[in-house]
Amino acid sequence: MSTKTEQTSQPTETNRSMIGADLVVEALIREGVDNVFAYPGGASMEMHQSLVKRKDKVRTILPRFEQGGGFMAAGYSRATGKAGVCMATSGPGATNLVTCIADCYMDSIPLIAITGQVPQHLIGKSAFQETDIYGMTLSAVKHSYLVLDPMDIPKVVKEAFHIATTGRPGPVLIDIPKDVQQKMAAPSWPEKVDLAGYNPDKRADDKDLIEVLDLISEARQPVLYVGGGVISSNASDELYEFVKKTGIPVTTTLMGVGAFPETDDLSMKWLGMHGTATGNYAVDDSDVLLAFGARFDDRVTGNVRKFAEKAQIVHLDIDRSEHHKNKVVQYPIQSDIKYALKRFNELIDEIGFKAPNLESWYKRIAAWKKEFPFSYEPSDHILPQEAVEVLYELTEGEAIITTGVGQHQMWAPQFYDFKHARSFLSSLGLGTMGFGYPAALGAKVAFPDRQVIDIDGDGSFLMNIQELATAKVEKIDAKILILNNQHLGMVVQWEDRFYEGVRGQTILGDPDDIGSPDNMDAIYPDYIKIAEGFGVKARQIFKKEDLRDAMKEMLDHDGPYLLDVIVPYTEHVLPMIPSGGTVKDIILTAGQQVKLEKGSGL
Repeated sequence: MSTKTEQTSQPTETNRSMIGADLVVEALIREGVDNVFAYPGGASMEMHQSLVKRKDKVRTILPRFEQGGGFMAAGYSRATGKAGVCMATSGPGATNLVTCIADCYMDSIPLIAITGQVPQHLIGKSAFQETDIYGMTLSAVKHSYLVLDPMDIPKVVKEAFHIATTGRPGPVLIDIPKDVQQKMAAPSWPEKVDLAGYNPDKRADDKDLIEVLDLISEARQPVLYVGGGVISSNASDELYEFVKKTGIPVTTTLMGVGAFPETDDLSMKWLGMHGTATGNYAVDDSDVLLAFGARFDDRVTGNVRKFAEKAQIVHLDIDRSEHHKNKVVQYPIQSDIKYALKRFNELIDEIGFKAPNLESWYKRIAAWKKEFPFSYEPSDHILPQEAVEVLYELTEGEAIITTGVGQHQMWAPQFYDFKHARSFLSSLGLGTMGFGYPAALGAKVAFPDRQVIDIDGDGSFLMNIQELATAKVEKIDAKILILNNQHLGMVVQWEDRFYEGVRGQTILGDPDDIGSPDNMDAIYPDYIKIAEGFGVKARQIFKKEDLRDAMKEMLDHDGPYLLDVIVPYTEHVLPMIPSGGTVKDIILTAGQQVKLEKGSGL
């Protein structure tokens, strides 16, 4: 990528010669970075020494695993909209960040991943802890750099932040050999960045927007299908105004949860495989579908050929490559969502827009909501859905919720209504187990005065359990609510429905003595003792009468807290549209059966 960068001409204190590692830290400070999640090693030690020198400006948080640090940076980014920064050494340190980088790429999250590299003269020599992290991540980054001259560091860092946070956001990798970190250089600090061929400021033409407004005026069953692009562009306020002016009901993707308040009458919450029947039915019956900042993901569409097949579809997205990639539409429009929504709202006033009469549509939607709410059958045991409901009530819907991946990841947004953007943080494109608690730590660092709770499963939480140490030592007050069913719950659900209940390594304890609310002696492992070993307060419950008191204790505790709630493994996440299916295949009740098509998968 060729670049033109304007440089400062006046000498300043920070124009003095310094080593490359100091340049890295100074460049981060100039980009407003106040937290770095970094694990040291031989090839990155110089940068850690430089971070120590500037600890008055930058807090360096030590994860206990590089992947944990990457997910902390991702949680920080998802909660704030700013680029999170993680750092690791060469070789295994760098490769441990690959999953985090891929995760951010899939969900369009701005991330700056800085890796140390072996000295230049050892590159390509199979040196100790050498990997080609630049080449290894090419398919999972928005851009990447291998820095070979310390003079380039100021320009590279400024470009990296610009690329990561503009247009469609994404991760940027900066790989810096150790000798480059050690060399002296007199920096020239860029004032702005001009990247040839990179124009992230995409704006729709008024003509196209007016055409969409005319389409809406004639609609009788329109639906807004809102994705994470609305959150990425910080356009929730503009979306709310647009909805109130047009009266169009809203359903979101999971990435778009919170973009429009789910407590509003026009919200149908989220759609897709485990989304509301209302949202799925409404999209299926829509005559105009406005897909704003969404990408027609398979978890939303099922059989994409049958998805909204009766609708005229408007696909508004900043990334032109998303147009017609998964779904051919009638009105592809490339634009920044925030600009388009702001301009929509202005044009509505300017052109005398007439909102459609949707009274009969509202009645149908209200009937679906009444007939098909998220629900569960009563039980003598604590059910995971019930635990989420109590958490919602006690936090009044104002907490930041993170999750791991699995059944709990679906129950959390089913039974918690999100009123604000950037309050539901989850690995949704890549679906990475182990994401939840590190992401909660990153979000809590960003917002120390807000409640941050990781709703997790026992399988997912175990994958990055070592970050309890980070929470304790760094005094990060993020909570963990484990919905502990002793199984890989989502895979078990598929086994029950489509594989005749055969367990293929999905039991996490002793298969001959499975722990449950009725067999507490067999619960494995003992998360209470593990948490106590890390110095973290913990409590285990399995009786319904203890749930509310334990939840209050968790929320009121000053410091990290682990609440281990033992739940039955027999619960299934419903509704469910089987992979590759359509709305007509939706499973609404526990006893309902459906045949799995050949070639379908989790």
